[in-house]
Amino acid sequence: MKLLSAIQIFAPLLWSSVAATVDWKGVKAKGISFAYIKATEGTTYKDPTFSSKYTGATKAGLIRGGYHFARPDTSSGAAQAKFFVAHGGGWTADGITLPGALDIECKECYGLSASAMVSWISEFSSTYHAATKRYPVIYTTTDWWKTCTGNSPNFAANNPLWIAHYASSIGTLPAGWKYTTFWQYADKGPNPGDADLFNGDAAGLKRMAKG
Repeated sequence: MKLLSAIQIFAPLLWSSVAATVDWKGVKAKGISFAYIKATEGTTYKDPTFSSKYTGATKAGLIRGGYHFARPDTSSGAAQAKFFVAHGGGWTADGITLPGALDIECKECYGLSASAMVSWISEFSSTYHAATKRYPVIYTTTDWWKTCTGNSPNFAANNPLWIAHYASSIGTLPAGWKYTTFWQYADKGPNPGDADLFNGDAAGLKRMAKG
């Protein structure tokens, strides 16, 4: 099975080498099938280039979705999920929109205990599901998950996993997940953003987008 390639597009604020505009037709021509684009962070930041990137990816024929950069240290999971949905993170069963992703792996536990972190993620997930009828993808690293959630298995049944592991193989997954839906295998590549793969074929990606 040929794995499908993707890119994760950050706001210029977080990665200055990613320009406000992306040559989406060029990206598509290089074999990229889908993209996740940053929409929001916390409850105060909206990526000002999200709409143009999202529209550009759509026009180029890519399957695309938005992602939210978690800030558990600033507000509740419910508040951030609502903010995300309101500003680009929603989902529709149109066959080209991936469920929103929760990026939670950066700051060392954000000052929360493992149980508090699990509760925060659960609140985000359930609120997102109530609004969209889809559970969000969880983007994380195995080390962060073990440290900050106590390696909780609570989300494997519903939330697709997007593992970040920069190596030649996926490595050990967080507890509960038998496989990862997406794998971020490098922090740079020939295209803007990080380099990612979908664990499946084109039909499988469309099924995931369709719901």
